Amino acid sequence: MCVASDRQTLTEMKRAAVSAEWELAPGAITEVDALAQLDAEQPHVLVVFGEFESLVSRARESRPSLRIVCDRELPGATVVVGSPGEIRDAVRALPRPGGPVR
Repeated sequence: MCVASDRQTLTEMKRAAVSAEWELAPGAITEVDALAQLDAEQPHVLVVFGEFESLVSRARESRPSLRIVCDRELPGATVVVGSPGEIRDAVRALPRPGGPVR
């Protein structure tokens, strides 16, 4: 599931993250929507671009095994990437259940 601070960045992130190996949740641009989707969709990976330190903290607290990919160093992040183009490789490199379904 992707979370960004605006629609354009969210679209770019989803385009970069899409793969035949996993499904994408709708994504969110607010913490409230992201938390609701985390609960409803139960994703294995959360990809966060932007100032969402509280979201990452709450996600980590509620789901300790969740893999969290961020664009900056945030407490609770599993891995940090420098651009949307690095998302897919970061997700693939995560230990299961974060990576591709085999």
